[in-house]
Amino acid sequence: MMKQKRWISSVQKKGDQHAANELISHYYQSIYAYVYKQTLNKELSLDLTQDIFISMLQSIQQFDEKKASFKTWLYRIATYKLVDYFRSKNYTYDRSTDSMEGIDVAMPSDFTLELEWREDIEKAAGLINTFSIIDQQILRLKLFGEQTFIEIASSLDMPESSIKTKYYAAIKKVKQRMEAE
Repeated sequence: MMKQKRWISSVQKKGDQHAANELISHYYQSIYAYVYKQTLNKELSLDLTQDIFISMLQSIQQFDEKKASFKTWLYRIATYKLVDYFRSKNYTYDRSTDSMEGIDVAMPSDFTLELEWREDIEKAAGLINTFSIIDQQILRLKLFGEQTFIEIASSLDMPESSIKTKYYAAIKKVKQRMEAE
C-alpha cells in the first residue's frame, strides 16, 4: 500500500516512468481479467486494457485519495471505457470471430459446458449493454469487478442503499430476460 502511494505520488509530481510502469504492473492482471470477463475476446481485452492504462496516466493528476482508493478510481476508468466501447459503433457482436482458446477439447462434456457457460455470459453481457449507463456501471463493477457495494458507492459517488436497489432491480431484469429467451 505504501509502495503504491509512492508510485502514484512520483507519477503525479515527476511524471516518473518507472513508477508508472510499477503501478501498471501491479494492476494489469486484475484490470485485464475484469475486461476479459466482459468481452471474452483476448485481443479486444488487451486493447481495452491498454486504453484504460493510457487514460489512467493521462488523468492521474485528478486522482484524489481522499475521494476514493486508487483501485476504485482505476475501476471507474475501466468501467467507463467498457461502457463507451459497448455503446460505440465499433462494437458489433460477432460470435463467429470469437476465439476458442482456453477450452479443453479432450473432454467433450467439459467442452459442452464451457460453450453453454460462454453463451450465458455473452447473453448476460448483451443484456447489460441495453441498460442505462449507471445500471451498466453497477452491474459491471459488481459482477465482473467483484467489488463490494461500498466500493461501488464510493466509485460512483452514490449512497450504498441506492446502489443495492439498482443492482437487485437490474439483476431481476437480467434473469427475467434470460428466462424469456
